[in-house]
Amino acid sequence: MSQAPTAGQEFQRSRKGIATLDEAAGFDTIIDVRSPAEFADDHLPGAISCPVLDNEQRAEIGTLYKQVSPFAAKKLGAAYVSANIARHLRDHFLDRDRNWRPLIVCWRGGMRSGAMATVFRSVGWDACQLEGGYKRFRQQVLDDLETLPGRFRYVVLDGPTGSAKTRVLQALAARGAQTLDLEGLACHKGSVLGRLPGQPQPSQKWFETQIWDTLRRFDPARPLFIEAESRKIGSLRLPAALFAAMQAGPCCDIVAERETRVAYLLRDYDYFTADGAALKANLDTLHPLLGAARIAGWHRQINDGDFAGLTDSLLEHHYDPLYARARARDYGAATHQPLPAASLDAAGIDELAACLLAAHEPETTTA
Repeated sequence: MSQAPTAGQEFQRSRKGIATLDEAAGFDTIIDVRSPAEFADDHLPGAISCPVLDNEQRAEIGTLYKQVSPFAAKKLGAAYVSANIARHLRDHFLDRDRNWRPLIVCWRGGMRSGAMATVFRSVGWDACQLEGGYKRFRQQVLDDLETLPGRFRYVVLDGPTGSAKTRVLQALAARGAQTLDLEGLACHKGSVLGRLPGQPQPSQKWFETQIWDTLRRFDPARPLFIEAESRKIGSLRLPAALFAAMQAGPCCDIVAERETRVAYLLRDYDYFTADGAALKANLDTLHPLLGAARIAGWHRQINDGDFAGLTDSLLEHHYDPLYARARARDYGAATHQPLPAASLDAAGIDELAACLLAAHEPETTTA
């Protein structure tokens, strides 16, 4: 293992405009100069997007490089990069004072970030490039996700569909507990009806980055509350080490009557009642599992506006059997502690959070 750089070496590297990932927190702004598509796929948390080549320009330069010559590509690329840097400087950064320190990120810490860093340093700002660029950051995230999840003591909230697990997790967070809301990060409720309206799921990389960024801020000495999930939430996969660590934690099973869960789901999924056609389309995907007769019956309930009956039937014939199988598979070896819920309204959810904190982190200050 190489030795840590001396203060003198760090000073020389800073003068050359290079900074490591460990030094990123010391900068005022992280500027990602990759294309908008690259940025949307994943980026350093807190970074802003100021592309020196947009999606179309980047594709054009790549084609020119392959089909004509590197020299022709570099000429046109330099024109695009210069114009875009000038626009970003004019539109976003003219109000920054002399002491402003930006960290500039591209794919490998090469030409794109180097071009902006050169211009900014000529102005007089202490602008640095991220050493190794986004590629090195991504490798750090992957490396950390192999070990970081195992540092925590998980308390896993379990219970069948409609047990308000996510709301209890939010109530815990409001009371100061450490929580990891995987469904919130995944923009999905983890079921056939789990896709949130108008909210596409993030990329797999950005999902992992958000998990990494959340975990690295937590205290391993305190419990971490998390909802029981399968290996996938919608189209996104949980990091393997995180899933294994979750399976090893104790499960607190929220126990509520089915009619209580139905009432909760009618509130939590109220947006589905506004679009019967979309709801039918989602339920049609269950044809291979439940057959045409069952789906047709659910369609009739939608037509009649009988959403309470529909929800009760969905729990009885689909969600509850599915939950039983999944929990036996994924959390069958865990210890399970029942957590009775008389109601799942706001007061009942807050009471569940208070009970969990009293049992697992009694020193936490409650709201």
